Amino acid sequence: MKKLSIQELASITYDRPAIDRGYADQTLYVNISDYEISIKPVDKKMKDTFIGGKGFDLWLLWNAVTGDTKWDSPENEICIASGALGGTPIYPGSGKSIVTTISPITGSVIDSNVGGYFGPFLKFSGFDVLEVAGKGMEDSVVLIDGIEGVVKILSIPDLPEEAHEISAILTEHFGGDKPQNISVVTAGTGAKNTRIGCLNFSWYDMGRKLARYKQAGRGGIGTVFADKGLKAIVARWNPVKIDTNAPADIEALKEVAKLHSKEIKELDPKQNEMAVLGTTHLVTIMDDFDLLPTHNYRYGKHPESANLGAEVYRRLFDKGFDGCWKGCTVACAHGVKDFVPLTGPYAGKKVFVDGPEYETIAGCGSNLGIFDPHTVVEINFYCDTYGLDTISYGTGAAFAFECYELGLITTEHTGGLELRFGNRLAALELLHQMARDEGFGVIVGQGIRRMKAIFATEYGADPSIMQDIGMEAKGMEFSEYMTKESLAQQGGYGLALKGPQHDEAWLIFLDMVHNFMPTFEQKAEALHWFPMWRTWFGLNGLCKLPWNDIVPEDNKDSKEPAKVMKHVEWYAKYFSAVTGRKSKPEDLIAMSESVYNFQRLFNLKLGFGTRKHDDIPYRSVGPVLPIEYESRQERYDKQLTETHEVDIEGKSTEEKIAILRKFREERYEKLKDAVYERRGWDSDGVPTLATVKKLGIDFPDVVELIEKHAK
Repeated sequence: MKKLSIQELASITYDRPAIDRGYADQTLYVNISDYEISIKPVDKKMKDTFIGGKGFDLWLLWNAVTGDTKWDSPENEICIASGALGGTPIYPGSGKSIVTTISPITGSVIDSNVGGYFGPFLKFSGFDVLEVAGKGMEDSVVLIDGIEGVVKILSIPDLPEEAHEISAILTEHFGGDKPQNISVVTAGTGAKNTRIGCLNFSWYDMGRKLARYKQAGRGGIGTVFADKGLKAIVARWNPVKIDTNAPADIEALKEVAKLHSKEIKELDPKQNEMAVLGTTHLVTIMDDFDLLPTHNYRYGKHPESANLGAEVYRRLFDKGFDGCWKGCTVACAHGVKDFVPLTGPYAGKKVFVDGPEYETIAGCGSNLGIFDPHTVVEINFYCDTYGLDTISYGTGAAFAFECYELGLITTEHTGGLELRFGNRLAALELLHQMARDEGFGVIVGQGIRRMKAIFATEYGADPSIMQDIGMEAKGMEFSEYMTKESLAQQGGYGLALKGPQHDEAWLIFLDMVHNFMPTFEQKAEALHWFPMWRTWFGLNGLCKLPWNDIVPEDNKDSKEPAKVMKHVEWYAKYFSAVTGRKSKPEDLIAMSESVYNFQRLFNLKLGFGTRKHDDIPYRSVGPVLPIEYESRQERYDKQLTETHEVDIEGKSTEEKIAILRKFREERYEKLKDAVYERRGWDSDGVPTLATVKKLGIDFPDVVELIEKHAK
């Protein structure tokens, strides 16, 4: 590789603090507009209230922005944190970073949980959180060198545009003969030219001798990164040992880490084979239960789904250890070696593809009617290197495909692209257009909410049908699960703080398959506990997969098998061992409640966060088109006649759809009421003063905000 031309724009040296019980006790502020670099303390109140990770991100961002701040305002920040438990090299799934900013697709606060080494390297370099503000030149690079104790803002004008090449070059340049010491955060041309950009967080794969990456995908965080003129953020650190995180009780940590790792090694080969197949095993399971999104969520299964399933990827994935953090026994970050794309700038060249995982397979495969695994792998590669969220791309493209098939848009609008389900070349061309900032890809890259407005005002498309089939809520595209038959999962998507992402509550099987929560009150309880518990992972720099993707053999006989309480108890011991803050499972939930409610109030501060913003498109609730109803006619007819006691004799499919819709929409509104009451919110979805006082987040500006909106 050629020698880089580097101009130093700003620099500070610092004395790295000793990590104390999982915390560096300071944060790093970088403003690339005026080349300011400063270090701020973290006090006990901040740790007690916001814990770390996403909590720290939210608190710093809250204090940096006003209610009028937009995603592309210079004062909008990108905040990146790990957490007190992040960076533990012996506990599975402990290498996560949490990224937070104001989203270009929702206009509200967004967070994304991502693997790779950056978060731990940042903390071990001396910083619990990095906050980046301002806007710089398009070749700005921030270097955080914990080994040398220096932070720099650099201009590196001759870097390429593609994420994987940037990561490779900067890893080699700053790592030298120790590339494993480097983690790079970068985006790509797709992030720059759309609103659905993702960030790539790298780690160096010593076995394969290359920089690999995981994605902070949701909400357009990569777009904010590119808009700020950032080319990359680089962290340098070494070594990582069990005592680098300075746990309060290292022996207790070793004990609980050994229990969890041993269980995973013994049970994963018998259960989901995460270390071999990753999340690809979900494809056939979802298809079996009519939950695999197909043709823009019209259907939940397809006869060709096995072409995208685990047995295909068993052959495609390169063999070898695939953990995205040191010591993770789940090791699910698989990839395809020597893949040769057929289209785009890398056509005919061998590349390494990180993934695909289930969400990418479903979103960029079945939901687009594409059942060719090689096409899915190619889409995966280009989304990553262009810096595009595979979920928003797949769900957004599926919406455009259906609009085309319904005649709402034509080739006159698409520039000649025939956006029919199954047209893999059109799907790939759309992706390349996004990266090139040209053609119809420019419009699709704006996300579904803006597509609906453009199609209606400029092309004359029917807004009502687009509202029903446009799978977005709060402005963000749905992740890849069918929710028509699961009211609890409809709530899991619609009531999620950032938009319809499954990382708050994945309740489909508990609700639809097992019927564990038949009443509204039981659903509301689940929609309290599970989002709080899953939030906790984001506060501590953890991956949730070790919690419930490999479970104890006797878990099914436990009182609450869905919660996997044996593991929750282990996590309480883990937290206690690292932080010295003696905790029980219920304490972990309480930690999350404070941050969760604070994030809801953050939405409110930015003009969102009320009942109307928890609405979801009707397709996520029930059938929109006659063809959807008729594909499950026996099921729907039975529900109308037996559950709702409707006489359907002589009624047309359209009439039955309308009747079913009334019942289902009323049911969703009733669910909102039950969940709001359980969470301590008023009827408009705003946390009450009593709730925020109980949780210790009754700051003066929070109280003022609630009083302004209270009913």
